Amino acid sequence: MFFVVEKKRLWIIFVIFMILCIIGVTTYSLFCYTPAREFVVVIDAGHGGSDGGVKGINSGISEAEINLLVAYNLKSIFEDNGIRVVLTRSGKSVLDGESGTKQDDFNKRKKIILDTKPDAVVSIHQNKFPDSRRRGAQVFFNPHSSDGKALAVAVQQKLNELNMEKVGRTFSALKGDYYLLNCSEYPSCIVECGFLSNTEDEKLLTDSEYRQLLSQSIADGIYQYLVERETI
Repeated sequence: MFFVVEKKRLWIIFVIFMILCIIGVTTYSLFCYTPAREFVVVIDAGHGGSDGGVKGINSGISEAEINLLVAYNLKSIFEDNGIRVVLTRSGKSVLDGESGTKQDDFNKRKKIILDTKPDAVVSIHQNKFPDSRRRGAQVFFNPHSSDGKALAVAVQQKLNELNMEKVGRTFSALKGDYYLLNCSEYPSCIVECGFLSNTEDEKLLTDSEYRQLLSQSIADGIYQYLVERETI
């Protein structure tokens, strides 16, 4: 009888172990895969300096500030898992100083991307819309880049888990004609983390715990894309 019970217990442990392995493979946990080489990701915190972007409808917090907070969260997550990170903007100011033009700032960001030769580029932004009911996280890609689209789709899939929980619906990654998507051949996406024109999204985006969850979702999506591309 002892051997029968012990055999049954071992079989249950084995089944649980296999289920956990399958879950780990399908979600591409940052802790379950060791790449053959070091991945490099450029993280672009949009706006900065006098160009604060959009502002929170109640708090007045600037998009630029939230972008930088999310960028540093992403940096920490990636570096903790052996991925090299290059930030385009590491401080509050724009890249070319306040005397430079918006195009000067864009050109500096482009140069960083081209010099880095990254495996992926993610640009962090916050959204705004006249209809204050609009909310949720959405990802954009260059329609002429198949790799960019694959990256955006992977990130959107991960963000949709948060969207379902907080907004009650999912979104598709969308085509976008933006400078950071078009300025290089490297796979790039823009993440609009939420709508600062919506009170619920603003409350989430100003909460450090939610920003950490958001950042983890973005990181998991990027990592899933990198792993899938390497294993093809």
